[in-house]
Amino acid sequence: MNSIRQVPSRVKTKRTETNLGAEREHFDKQQLSSISKAINSNEAPVKEKHARRIILGTHREKGAFTFWSYALGLPLSSNSILSWKFCHVVHKVLRDGHHNSLQDCMRHHSNIVETGQLWGNLHDRYGQLVALYAKLLCTKMEFHVKHSEIRANLEVTDEVLERVAGTDINNVFQLTVEVFDYLDTELRLAETVIRQLNTSIAISTLTSGQCRLSPLIQVIQDCSHLYHFTVKLLFKLHACLPADTLQGHRDRFHDQFHSLKTFFNKARDMMYFKRLIQIPKLPESPPNFLHAASLAKHARPVVVIPDEDEPEQVDDDDDDPEPLINVSDVTVPSMAVPQFDIFDQTFGPANGGFDDRDIQIENLKRDLELLRTDLERVKGEAQRYITQLKSQINSLEAELEEQRVQKQRALVENEQLRMELEATRRRNAEHESVQATFGEAETRAQATEQRYNKLKEKHTELVSSHAELLRKSADTVKMLSATQQTQEEVERTKQQLAFEVDRIKQDADMKLEEQKFEMEKLKREFEEKKAEVERVKGTLQSNEKVGEQQTRSMSALQAEKERLMHSVSEKEAALSALRHAAQLQQSSLQQERERSTRELGELQGRLQEKSSREEQLQQKLLEEQFSLLQGTVSEAESIIQDAVAKLDDPLHIRCTSSPDYLVSRADATLGSIDKVKRGHSDYLTNMGDVGGLLRALTQFSHLAADTIINGSATAHMAPTDHADRLTENCRGCATQSLQFLKDLKSKASLQRADTASIRIVVQKILRLGEELRPKGVDVRQDELGDLVDKEMAATSAAIEEAVRRIDEMMNQARKDTSGVKLEVNERILYSCTDLMKAIHLLVLTSTDLQKEIVEGGRGAATIKEFYARNSRWTEGLISASKAVGWGATQMVESADKVVLHTGKYEELIVCSHEIAASTAQLVASSKVKANRNSTKLTALQHASRRVNEMAANVVASTKTGQENLEDKDTMDFSGMSLIKLKMEEMESQVKVLELENQLGNERLRLGELRKKHYDIAGVPAAGLSEGNGLAPSSASEPSSPKPSKPSILRKPALAQKPNLPPKNMFR
Repeated sequence: MNSIRQVPSRVKTKRTETNLGAEREHFDKQQLSSISKAINSNEAPVKEKHARRIILGTHREKGAFTFWSYALGLPLSSNSILSWKFCHVVHKVLRDGHHNSLQDCMRHHSNIVETGQLWGNLHDRYGQLVALYAKLLCTKMEFHVKHSEIRANLEVTDEVLERVAGTDINNVFQLTVEVFDYLDTELRLAETVIRQLNTSIAISTLTSGQCRLSPLIQVIQDCSHLYHFTVKLLFKLHACLPADTLQGHRDRFHDQFHSLKTFFNKARDMMYFKRLIQIPKLPESPPNFLHAASLAKHARPVVVIPDEDEPEQVDDDDDDPEPLINVSDVTVPSMAVPQFDIFDQTFGPANGGFDDRDIQIENLKRDLELLRTDLERVKGEAQRYITQLKSQINSLEAELEEQRVQKQRALVENEQLRMELEATRRRNAEHESVQATFGEAETRAQATEQRYNKLKEKHTELVSSHAELLRKSADTVKMLSATQQTQEEVERTKQQLAFEVDRIKQDADMKLEEQKFEMEKLKREFEEKKAEVERVKGTLQSNEKVGEQQTRSMSALQAEKERLMHSVSEKEAALSALRHAAQLQQSSLQQERERSTRELGELQGRLQEKSSREEQLQQKLLEEQFSLLQGTVSEAESIIQDAVAKLDDPLHIRCTSSPDYLVSRADATLGSIDKVKRGHSDYLTNMGDVGGLLRALTQFSHLAADTIINGSATAHMAPTDHADRLTENCRGCATQSLQFLKDLKSKASLQRADTASIRIVVQKILRLGEELRPKGVDVRQDELGDLVDKEMAATSAAIEEAVRRIDEMMNQARKDTSGVKLEVNERILYSCTDLMKAIHLLVLTSTDLQKEIVEGGRGAATIKEFYARNSRWTEGLISASKAVGWGATQMVESADKVVLHTGKYEELIVCSHEIAASTAQLVASSKVKANRNSTKLTALQHASRRVNEMAANVVASTKTGQENLEDKDTMDFSGMSLIKLKMEEMESQVKVLELENQLGNERLRLGELRKKHYDIAGVPAAGLSEGNGLAPSSASEPSSPKPSKPSILRKPALAQKPNLPPKNMFR
């Protein structure tokens, strides 16, 4: 029992002060011996008995103060083995020493860090180990200081761990990371030790190997507890957080689990550990944190230290073991105790089952209570003495501060005196002033001497008070030394008090030295002042001779002085009157300023009120403007919805309209769309003016409804294909218009409202109306010249519009897609942009060549007459330009569908081929009448080749993108039987035959379509010109299969686009 180890009170009362000092000296000597024997430069493990004595010493003095007082003197920087053993002993003290040892070790945290950094930078066999061990000790101290409820030996219950973790999941997360770091430092040290042991010749049975392996016993003990902490905390985290969030924690735990298991297995196979420690076995696989029931399968690993003492070998340099109780003065009772024990073992305890040792224990308990009372009383007295000393220190500091103030005043007065003496030298001519100054200097010198005497007296009083304080300090030291021998706690208090007294003494000595120095300085200055006064006296004597001459001049000066004084008094009176007037003026100005300030404040208040009212009115105006916009939008929606309703109205089926009227309505609608766009941008810029947008919306709603109704009426007279497309586009126009109006009704979507989609649909309706116009008869020959220019300009505009839309699609694709899809879309759109630029260059070059042909062939005729005379060539040129513009528009639509994943890549490839064919038609049309040596013809041919190259790039980029995005499944037939493979082969052959049959049918259908296209595109007999040298033919005569004219003349005729079949016919 611990109470048996306490010294009996009757023995303590007989101890003298000399015995207590001798006991303390014996303890210090024993600790020094154990530390020096445990921490040395021999490459051998630390002996357990020396480490045990150091640990018992920490429990005796309730801290590691003595250990660190000796350990700081060790030459750690000179020997790596010495530093290694020092870290080992510190680890043992932290684990098994008194709980106050942690705070004592934390005070020397910087020393451990410096030692680790020193040996970490040196290439020594133990240097790397010392650096890792120092880092481990620092991590251990920081962790246990932060979590004081977890002791340094890590032996805590699960309830304590739960209390430390708390209920806040952030604290549990942070604690888990800290335990991970703690375990990492432990495992890193163990792995490094075992790796060095494997690479060196040392084994676990040699002292060199045991020197490295001995600290791993404490590492194994720490790791077993830290592993258990980690498992508990991770299960708690998985109960509160999703599994994906803790994936990093699980990976880190798995790495630590495998490293710890490897370390335990290697250590278990070493002979050195088999007799010192029983290492637990970890499970074969780490716990499954995703399954909460796995926590029940977890068993806490327990490290067992066998209860076998290290064989004590008697060394010559070993000191005697420490006695538990000093029995030098009580020999008789000590001899009697064994006899009673033998008697009790033989006959049983006497006195009815009570033992004298129980009485002794009760006496010891009572003595312990008395000692505690005495200890409290001594602590109270010590605290009282400390308070008195602090009050005396405060009073002394106040006196010193007062002395400093007086010294400063004396210095200021001395400085003033010096300045006055210098002024006295400058006024040597005035005898009376010099005498007055001398008298004043004499008076001040006497006052300074009196102050010096007072300061001297104060200094004497301060010296006496300091001596009294020293005597009181000596008495206090004696009293505290007596209490220190009784209790170690009071000894620490005395040391602190002695340290404070020494500091106060040093401060007082320093302050006295400074005061002496100041006094000596004042003395020297006083002597200098005295010498100056003597010099002034000599000067006065020399000036007495001049005094008589000055006396005569003084009378004249006195008269002049009186006259000047009289004038000064007059001027002072005038000045006072002016001052009084200035004060009155200033007071009136001050009143005026205050009144202006008040008025300014009132005006500012009114201005703020007015500003707030204006803001409210502005906000109200904006709301009213927006409500007007919503009302107009609602009306426009009702108008368009009414127009859409008429598309399905049976009564509307009989209504018809002409394509010309539809084209005029579509053109007007396009103009109104531009106005709506401008009004929308103006409204976004200035939301207080919605008039322009309201007018534009009103016009747009009526024109759009008119276009939809007339489009439906025109579809009633059109062919089936055109009727379906026209009706579909009318519905699309209504849908896009309603969507645009819906965006305008909400402030959230007002910014993104765009009319581009409405414009595209209306343009489609316009093109369909133009296709439905009568072919070849609506244009007179005298209008061909104007029509050529219009078609070329329209082609250029269509190409520019296509480039703009491709840029918009590029920006939208960058916003909506990423990765491989974005790369494929960018490649396709870039190639389309290059193709559009090449087509635009081709059109410009063709226009230049056309002008050159007209200028060279018209002679004296006008340009219109030239076009009318060569109407067949003109119509071919117009048809080619129309085909180019149409192909560009179709390519943009196909590219848009491909980017939006609503179209097919084959459509884009077909459009590329069609554009290449159209440009070839345009080149051929221009080449018919061009001069072969013309440079513009050469430029046109280069531009045509450029268009073909860009079209090939579009096809290549489209195919590459299709291959990148196409999912290709790997053909794995390994699991099929012979019969299954044969069946699959037959099914594949059937599919091949079906696809070949479909391919043949589609090719026949394509041929028929092309024949029909050429039949429709043929120029009628009425359209032939008399001046082109061709004979008219019957309209009913079929075209010859071998035409004598160039194939370019078999392209679409005037005002007619190539009639391609709709997409739904290929599905």
